[in-house]
Amino acid sequence: MEQANAVRQDGETKAGILAHLEGLEAQMNRSCKRSEELQRTQAEESALGIKIRELRCLRDKLRAEVNQRRARAKASSASVEPDQTVGIGEQEVLERKQESVKAVLQAYRFTGLSGKLTSRGVCICISTAFEGNLLDSYFVDLVIQRPLWIHHHSVPVFIPLEKIAAKYLQTDIQRFLFSLCEYLNAYAGRKYQADRLQGDFAAFLTRPLHRNSLCNLLLFTYKVEQMRQSSFCARLLYEDLTATLPTDTTVTYQGTEALSTSMEEQRASHEALFRTKPLHQVFASFAKEEELDLSLAS
Repeated sequence: MEQANAVRQDGETKAGILAHLEGLEAQMNRSCKRSEELQRTQAEESALGIKIRELRCLRDKLRAEVNQRRARAKASSASVEPDQTVGIGEQEVLERKQESVKAVLQAYRFTGLSGKLTSRGVCICISTAFEGNLLDSYFVDLVIQRPLWIHHHSVPVFIPLEKIAAKYLQTDIQRFLFSLCEYLNAYAGRKYQADRLQGDFAAFLTRPLHRNSLCNLLLFTYKVEQMRQSSFCARLLYEDLTATLPTDTTVTYQGTEALSTSMEEQRASHEALFRTKPLHQVFASFAKEEELDLSLAS
């Protein structure tokens, strides 16, 4: 009997030791796994740090080159001021203006501005973009004579090209191109946001989106998951035609039920979002909130 008890106790002792060893092994495996994950994370962070430093160096290099090009373009423009052209032939003046335009194009080639020389002067191409997405391109065919004039262009009629040209074309070609780029990029950015709302987030709209040609006035009615029996009507006004965010936003409640405190807070929050974020980003955040609500409900 005593021998049997001793054997049983010995077996229990061995089983306890094995269980303890298995526990230690599992703990060691977890520790090794955490260590590997930590090393992998550190390696990724180190690689990202190197990439960030490389990009910063490239940015600084490009910025310095652009500044140099701008300085040369400015110096070239200054060399053909009226009071400095006495005794200089007409052809030489026009050649200097052409060189000035070329210098400006080189300075801005990283910003979507390019061009090629023509028999009359230079044809400039302005490529628009928003949030890294390449959008429409437009051209302006300049005749380099005295005075400079625009032979042909594809700029939309609602962009104030004539006003910009009257203000800058004869005195500051660099400012003319910069200003035109601002207007075109802002228009392209507003149009892109409206297109994304109609295409990617149409499920939120209860009525068609209304917009004008310049896309600086948008009207739409929408609802989110929390508003089953009611909706909001939004009016976005872009008074600054060189901006891609509205200068004035109005969100009004539409529904049969009384406006509760939480709904009023939501209405005010939406007004602030439309004023500070691109339109499609706001509705993307609405979509994520609905996905989160559905996952919690399930």
